[in-house]
Amino acid sequence: MDITALLTSAGINIAICAVLLSLYSILRKQPSNASVYFTRRLVPEPVKRSDPFCLERFVPSASWITRAWQATDEEILAVGGVDAVVFMRIVVFSIRIFIIAAMICIFLVLPVNYYGQEMQHKHIPAESLEVFTIGNVKEGSKWLWTHCLALYVVSCSACVLLYFEYKSITKMRLAHITGSPPKPSHFTVLVRGIPWSPDHSYSDSVEKFFSTYYPASYVSHQMVYDSGTVDKLMKDAEKMYRKLKTIEPHCTDISMPCCLCGGTTHSFKVLDNEAESVKSKTSVDGLQPTQREKECPAAFVFFRTRYAAVVAAQVLQSSNPMLWVTELAPEPHDVYWSNISIPYKQVWLRKIAILLGAIVFMFVFLVPVTFVQGLTQLDQLSHTLPFLKGILKQKYMRQLVTGYLPSVILMLFLYAVPPTMMLFSAMEGNVSRSERKRSACIKVLYFTIWNVFFVNVLSGSVISQLSVFSSVRDIPTQLAKAVPTQATFFTTYVLSSGWASLSCEVIQLFALLCNVFSKFILRSKEEASSYCALNFPHHTEIPRLLLFGLLGFTCSVMAPLILPFLLVYFFLAFLVYRNQILHVYVSKYESGGQFWPIVHNTTIFSLVLTQIIALGVFGIKEAPIASGFTIPLILLTLLFNEYCRQRFSSLFTRSPAQVLIEMDRQDEQWGRVEEIYNQLRSAYCRFPIIPQDLSMAGSTRHLSMAGGTRHREDKESSQDPESLKPGNQPAVHHIS
Repeated sequence: MDITALLTSAGINIAICAVLLSLYSILRKQPSNASVYFTRRLVPEPVKRSDPFCLERFVPSASWITRAWQATDEEILAVGGVDAVVFMRIVVFSIRIFIIAAMICIFLVLPVNYYGQEMQHKHIPAESLEVFTIGNVKEGSKWLWTHCLALYVVSCSACVLLYFEYKSITKMRLAHITGSPPKPSHFTVLVRGIPWSPDHSYSDSVEKFFSTYYPASYVSHQMVYDSGTVDKLMKDAEKMYRKLKTIEPHCTDISMPCCLCGGTTHSFKVLDNEAESVKSKTSVDGLQPTQREKECPAAFVFFRTRYAAVVAAQVLQSSNPMLWVTELAPEPHDVYWSNISIPYKQVWLRKIAILLGAIVFMFVFLVPVTFVQGLTQLDQLSHTLPFLKGILKQKYMRQLVTGYLPSVILMLFLYAVPPTMMLFSAMEGNVSRSERKRSACIKVLYFTIWNVFFVNVLSGSVISQLSVFSSVRDIPTQLAKAVPTQATFFTTYVLSSGWASLSCEVIQLFALLCNVFSKFILRSKEEASSYCALNFPHHTEIPRLLLFGLLGFTCSVMAPLILPFLLVYFFLAFLVYRNQILHVYVSKYESGGQFWPIVHNTTIFSLVLTQIIALGVFGIKEAPIASGFTIPLILLTLLFNEYCRQRFSSLFTRSPAQVLIEMDRQDEQWGRVEEIYNQLRSAYCRFPIIPQDLSMAGSTRHLSMAGGTRHREDKESSQDPESLKPGNQPAVHHIS
């Protein structure tokens, strides 16, 4: 590929970005699209918007860019939570490190690569991109020390920035734990693998076990029940509520003969307080069969203090590790109810099956990757498909096929990966939505790194890939030979999968089409945001950022021409994602920064891989001094990673006892203990309809519910988008 083909790809993607961003700036001003581009504002309380005609609404503007640029981390934290701040820190870290890499590699390494051979250079637009890579440097060149120096600068800068980011995010996570109000999950432990007894129900077994072994700290528990009829009824009721809520409350009664029975009909009357009217006539007990028959071997157990809950969650409860398995419960809105009732003995089998399925899916994906690789090699493509020789002789067609089509086709195939991995993660048995999304994020990350980087780098056909894997010792050499030659494809991939995907992200094409279909075809008056609020797609965006980071690190020294395109992507990502967090995505749950260890480990992997590739290149180029200096750099990077693991990573998996005990003492001093106990009563109840006379388990541990607290819980449940989807979870809870 030459510079002209690269510029053709860049021109196409720049045009796409300009058109989509201009279109977005117009569409976001239309009142009918408020439910698409301002979802966060409309979810708490949908409002009707006027639609006055104004010419300014149809003129593109950059006001959203200014707003996104001026937003502070405090605003992002208040709006999107810790996970949103962590995601933006990934973008900021990438901008900082690749600015450093671009400065040293563009001005120091790139000239060395270009003049590495004694040759007659062509005019710049006609030059092949390979002359800008380390492959153009002749063997034994004395200028290879510049590449080693650049490698040291990039690696050391990345480690320093990683350390400060890890330290800052760790402090933010601790502040999130200590500064947040008391949450039910702080005092609750999820127990699975409850042994079955013919003499006692699961509820009695839980009561007896925790009363015996935790008499001072155990408060009560809630059993998990299969849903069956209740779940279907709630799903139908929720659909009916969606239809009836749009009826105007001032409709007058209309008396007219009924077509079926001859009586009179009346218009619907919208009640001001639906929950109270339904609650007075409905009981959960009336909807459920015998409780014991519907009990699942899982329960939420409540403790008096946070420290007691953490101890119970981390201690092995039985001599049989498959029984009485405990873990800290997720937040009520984070619970993935459909997996709660899965027997714990099935979880490890599910994980093995999903692992095998993911591996098979990765190898099946070799087919489109091989096809894409063939498009980058026109000689092989013309030999395999002779009828394309005439078409490929045209200059612009060659530029389009080599510079644009391969990355676009690969990007289209990759769109099927995140939904598949999310399905795999749901089938694994994860009990929380955030855990499911984190698991999907890891799977998508492994998949994209393997298929986009390694498969494209190592070869262009499945047969040669197998021959490469047969000699593991030659992998560094194979990578050293292949990475510089594949850097051109990675550059075009950044353009198509990076720049264009950000434009599609900001315009929200699928949500926009759904909104147009709903309002202008179905003539619906209901705001779409009230039932389709989106949560931030960490499982798709974090792997994309980390993949581009891997490409940037591995190509920075070998083929630094990719760095300017990467920087443009990260700067655009900074603006787009800030805008989406501020206006579009709704934080229904969060993990408290659990994604950052994934980012740290992947960045360390990228650095070590870059150093190993550089070591192989220096060996091929017969530069023993550069090779000798690279080996200590690899060891120092691994030592740095181990230090960060010992210093920070444990705080992302466990909570410090010192912090928990201090928080428990503050609750006692401020008199919030009774209020916390009252909140626990209905926190993990699947449905908000709870009879007044339904008591907690444990005769000596009854908890009363204050009227004000009950009203507040019902109000919050009615407003949260996640709580308005009872049809998605097939497990219901009943206070035992």
